[in-house]
Amino acid sequence: MKSNTPFVSEWMEAAVLEALHTEADDELRSRLGLQLETIGGTLVSVASNDSSILLNRAIGLGLKAPATAQELDRICSKYRDAGIERFFLHVHPEARPENIEKLLHQAGLKSYRRWMKFQRGPGSSPTTDSDLEVRKIGTDHVDDFGRIATGGFGLTEEARPLFEGLLNRDGFHLYMTFDGDSPAGTGLLYLDGECAWLDWAATDQKFRQRGSQRALLARRIEDAIDAGCTRLMTCTGEAVPGDPQHSYHNIEWAGFDPKFLRENWILK
Repeated sequence: MKSNTPFVSEWMEAAVLEALHTEADDELRSRLGLQLETIGGTLVSVASNDSSILLNRAIGLGLKAPATAQELDRICSKYRDAGIERFFLHVHPEARPENIEKLLHQAGLKSYRRWMKFQRGPGSSPTTDSDLEVRKIGTDHVDDFGRIATGGFGLTEEARPLFEGLLNRDGFHLYMTFDGDSPAGTGLLYLDGECAWLDWAATDQKFRQRGSQRALLARRIEDAIDAGCTRLMTCTGEAVPGDPQHSYHNIEWAGFDPKFLRENWILK
């Protein structure tokens, strides 16, 4: 992917979400109730048997073409028909038309806590003094990856195998931290040409406060730079009062700059 492609961070994020669907086998798709559909220019991800908003969310509204009331009705109906009452409709600050907020309100949606998108260039990778070891993993630890990642993000136990298929997909790399032989944390790196997307950062509760996420950030940044990436991107929830913002601070520590806040819309 060209690093100057408009809305590149949205398409990189969407590619990871799409891969989780397409690389899941039929049994897993059935267990989770996975459905994936492009409605207008919006990628719509549904998991009728898992309530996590990481699987029930839609990306790309109003970017390829101006959003319409009909498109929004089809998106909301997709979730309604699946029995999903809580989903995120991601809305980029440059989404069209100019009155998109009016359309969203008319569709029965309201704005919720936003996500901050971050970006950094290929400058030197940060160094960390964590005592945990970072390893790029294969099939031997992918179940541990699923256990920690799904637990960290509130997915069901049934979702643990979601990441197995990514090991066979070009551009996808899974990393974990270890305390000896004990798995501690997870992180995903997706590479596409000059672009890199960092995702699925979680830490087992027993190993928190030991620098797992900083170690994983440093290793993924180093590997992305070594692969020729010039644009590295990630995201987390916006900074709000009363939230310790551990992920936000770790991302800034790793040299990422805040680029824009993306709104998340939910049902009223």
